Amino acid sequence: MKIKQWQFLSKRRLEAGVFLLIFALFFGFLGTQMGTANMLNTIMQTAYHLLLETVFFLMAVCVVSGALGKLLVEFGVVRLIEYVLRPLMKPIYNLPGVAALGGILTFLSDNPAIITLSKDKHFSHYFKKYQLASLTNFGTAFGMGLVVIFYMLGLGFLKGALVGLLGAIIGSIVSTRLMQRFTLKAFPELDTEEEPEGGDEQKISFKSQGNAFLRFLDAILDGGKEGVAIGLAIIPGVLIISTVVMMLTFGPATGAEYSGVAYEGVPVLPYLASKIDFVFDWLFGFKNPELVAFPITSLGAVGAALGLLPKFIAEGIINNNAIAVCTAIGMCWSGFLSTHTAMLDSLGHRELIPKAIGAHTIGGLVAGISAHWIYVLLAFIF
Repeated sequence: MKIKQWQFLSKRRLEAGVFLLIFALFFGFLGTQMGTANMLNTIMQTAYHLLLETVFFLMAVCVVSGALGKLLVEFGVVRLIEYVLRPLMKPIYNLPGVAALGGILTFLSDNPAIITLSKDKHFSHYFKKYQLASLTNFGTAFGMGLVVIFYMLGLGFLKGALVGLLGAIIGSIVSTRLMQRFTLKAFPELDTEEEPEGGDEQKISFKSQGNAFLRFLDAILDGGKEGVAIGLAIIPGVLIISTVVMMLTFGPATGAEYSGVAYEGVPVLPYLASKIDFVFDWLFGFKNPELVAFPITSLGAVGAALGLLPKFIAEGIINNNAIAVCTAIGMCWSGFLSTHTAMLDSLGHRELIPKAIGAHTIGGLVAGISAHWIYVLLAFIF
């Protein structure tokens, strides 16, 4: 017992030492380049500006899209869309038709919606075990999709947003199929049916009570409240992750001198990306290395990645092609590194976490590449 306790304490001390070293190196580097006072001022100013200029706008988008999503559920539109998409699920995703319901719900809300649905035995009965595990990849590829699309439209990029949506769909197919392939190869015993219970698709429904007017009011109010919850949930990601990424993306605000204003930093990411800029140019059509910050941030939180766009627009480095790529990658990845582990753990398939992450990484890259080349093709034709 004492040996184990000593080993645990040693591991914790080593972990603390490594953390302090990385922490000191990171902020020491920024402080050396920017000046300690300027660095601290920039951190606070950037977070403050992101809160006022981006987070509140994102929260408004979440409230409106949440109300719209609830209306679509309340008045049966989601059920209708599911009915239309159901025949496509087996040939495209190798999933039963009811999986379309999960994709729609995550598109209207966020990644965890697919887990809530998969816990319903009336829903999971239609899946084989390996298919149910792949719902993590399938649902994540559409997480916060409506918020992302609305945000891009609000910025005035209709064409890029629609092409990006198509790219995200392609990425979702690749991610879901790869996950199924990886799972069956490693665990062939999962090629079995879930335990039956119910089996009546009509039981997977959304009951409505009251007259149409009251249902309308309840839907927009409840949906709006859910939107507020999502808006609040993205605040830490936007303020912390976006601030750090921006400080590694942009240089001094004016000239070569730092002044401690918002959005300053040391352009480490563009420097590294510029060494292989031909790769990003060919794959994504990125003409500026700073744009690489968006996919990197999307790995952890798509809300934080969206927070980068106003600065990109102000710098004049973004266009419809870049918006298409950012929409596709942002929607397909939608912060999957921060959700995949918990999602698969809740499904009881913790052993599949590395495979899910690998498959979804590839799927997101395919989404961005597809969006770029689809945009190039459409620009050539039209």
